[in-house]
Amino acid sequence: MQLVSAERTVESVRSEQRIYLQSTSATPHVLLSALTARAADLQGVRITHLHSEGPAPHVHPDMARSFRHEALFVGANTREAVNAGRADYIPAFLSEVPILFASGHLPIDVAFINVSPPDADGFCSLGTSVDCTLSAVRTATTVMAQINSAMPRTHGDSLVHVDQIDFGVEVNVPPWALEPSQPDATETRIGQFVASLVPDSATLQLGIGSIPNAVLASLGDHRDLSVHTEMFSDGVVDLAERGVITGAGHPHHPGKIVSAFVMGTARLYSFIDDNPLVELYPVDYTNDTRVIRAMNNMVAINSALEIDLTGQATASSIGSRIYSGVGGQVDFIRGATFARGGRPILALPSTAANGTVSRIVPHLREGAMVTLTQPHTHFVVTEFGIADLFGKSLRERAQAMISIAHPEFRDDLRAAARALNRM
Repeated sequence: MQLVSAERTVESVRSEQRIYLQSTSATPHVLLSALTARAADLQGVRITHLHSEGPAPHVHPDMARSFRHEALFVGANTREAVNAGRADYIPAFLSEVPILFASGHLPIDVAFINVSPPDADGFCSLGTSVDCTLSAVRTATTVMAQINSAMPRTHGDSLVHVDQIDFGVEVNVPPWALEPSQPDATETRIGQFVASLVPDSATLQLGIGSIPNAVLASLGDHRDLSVHTEMFSDGVVDLAERGVITGAGHPHHPGKIVSAFVMGTARLYSFIDDNPLVELYPVDYTNDTRVIRAMNNMVAINSALEIDLTGQATASSIGSRIYSGVGGQVDFIRGATFARGGRPILALPSTAANGTVSRIVPHLREGAMVTLTQPHTHFVVTEFGIADLFGKSLRERAQAMISIAHPEFRDDLRAAARALNRM
């Protein structure tokens, strides 16, 4: 590894190359800023990543000639560019993204990564975000790294040796922090309903946001919970420190919290730093349905933007407007379906836009990207209750979905169901 400045590091990037950018809280902003400062010298560079946190200068309209973002999952800072046509969205199950790199479907010329300083044996840690990054490092022609003294060291399969790094830039930049969102009364009620579906000794998959936080806040009286997920945030720390999450039932990693990446506050990053109770792995392991289905009482808790009366759901778009992407939802929903005692759950508020729009609809909006088909969807939870759709006919599904819709919209939904001969 050659230690140089960020400006010297990115000098070797050439036009038309593809760069993989380590994502989420580990986004290497020092390297990204140095690269975009070279915009006038470059043309047609493709920057591929999952959602990133913080500034995204590469998707600014002024950068369109130099850079084109390829989104494997669309975050808030790139959403406008994707929908304006300045960036591309590549639909893919999260578990399959490393295969895209390894197979050559998305060959990586340069990997930008953000790692801890090397230990005595020369190993750096990918820290807060292992996800797809190991595959990118192993297949990239050139690896450029922020050697970051503020990056926590994580256990699991998160190590990159200095011999795998071509250029390093020494920095001290903490991982991007996100304050946890506090659940409102509606989300708290949803969390309580979801918690009622979680048995003791269950294994949890859940993400970030108010509803996952509400679920975790409702699990305080549970015992011996495990976590096998693609990501987690501060709420998991609370339950681990209280002894609710013990990992005792994890069949592959007993006593461990298993994830692919983390996002949250400085407290979370301190908790995972050199903590042997937490292990981070690539997503082709954490999200492999063969691994997930081996869990006992696997409870996969996900959300959706809109669900129709048959159980068909989108978590990817609002009509034709791309909002996020497939991500790992299908991986875990399907894995939980086949796990012994597994429960795949979709949890969402019954309305959007300050109560003016129902999220439960007769049919998805025109142009909507279907994330889950009808058979994928089993449990649906809103603040009005739980609908179990598994094994139900279309008529029975419509009745169950209407029962958990907001009362203001139930008459309209019943009329729509009658028009479809499902009431």
